Amino acid sequence: MSDTATTDDLDSRLEKYRTELTGYCYRMLGSAFEAEDAVQDTMVRAWRSIGSFEGRSSLRSWLYRIATNVCLDSLNAGNKRARPMDLTAATPVAQAQLTARPEITWLEPVPDGRVLPSVADPADTAVSRETVRLAFVAALQHLPPKQRAVLILREVLAWKASEVAELLSTTVASVNSALQRARATLAEHGPAASDTADPLDEEQKELLERYVAAFEGYDMKALTALLHEDATMSMPPYDLWLRGHDDIVGWMLGVGEVCSGSKLVPTVANGSPAFAQYHPDPEGGFSPWALIVLDIRDGKVAGMDFFLDTKRWFPLFDMPERLEA
Repeated sequence: MSDTATTDDLDSRLEKYRTELTGYCYRMLGSAFEAEDAVQDTMVRAWRSIGSFEGRSSLRSWLYRIATNVCLDSLNAGNKRARPMDLTAATPVAQAQLTARPEITWLEPVPDGRVLPSVADPADTAVSRETVRLAFVAALQHLPPKQRAVLILREVLAWKASEVAELLSTTVASVNSALQRARATLAEHGPAASDTADPLDEEQKELLERYVAAFEGYDMKALTALLHEDATMSMPPYDLWLRGHDDIVGWMLGVGEVCSGSKLVPTVANGSPAFAQYHPDPEGGFSPWALIVLDIRDGKVAGMDFFLDTKRWFPLFDMPERLEA
């Protein structure tokens, strides 16, 4: 076999794992871009050391070992991402101020296609989607890095304790202990489960249609009818977040009035329904304003996260640069 054929074969064997590795690194790091960088670093390291891969474990296990080490190195540098809800209390709208924090602070959204491999089993798909939700990945950030790796490998990817112990070069007892501590922390910080949305059922489709109509029509009465009483709204990179109908409407009809007349284009992010929001442009048409990720629970919207750095998010989600009038 020629070197080229061997190279192509190795490329395709490694590439087969890219999506699931990106999902793993995303849960570890909380950043779509850092996850993709970590996976690229993993692939380069695998390429360089393929000669020392002795086949004692599967290629997949070996790649996860490399990816874990890449993520742990990154996390040891102190990177820990959060949502506004993790950093401050909800602000009454009368006291609301927009204070930006550096990009490195924030948990980032990610397109489903980058982190969720195609899986035949609906139960596995449901677990995969639930565990890339913003609230779940935010809860993972409360765990020390090794506990985070153990919990993801055991609970999300369903690895055996012995496999995780081998990957982390530790004992089964140590893995079980780390998992127990991680579960306790997650029970304290973990989110309520969202409604399964793959595929959307008729009720969910109707909810989203009503949401789009209310938002584009800027009809606050119709919008709040779709929100839970204690629904939240956040706007990274600002640390401000709001809770409840009165404060959300107060914001939307005050500073947020600039959103009036927007258009929404559907997409999916973090296993959840999402929209690219376009804002009326004084020069005509509509320009990017925010990526909105919704949390749907018990048939209503429990959370709206508006990610405002559209120069980062719209290309990642393959959204058009602008909409014509």
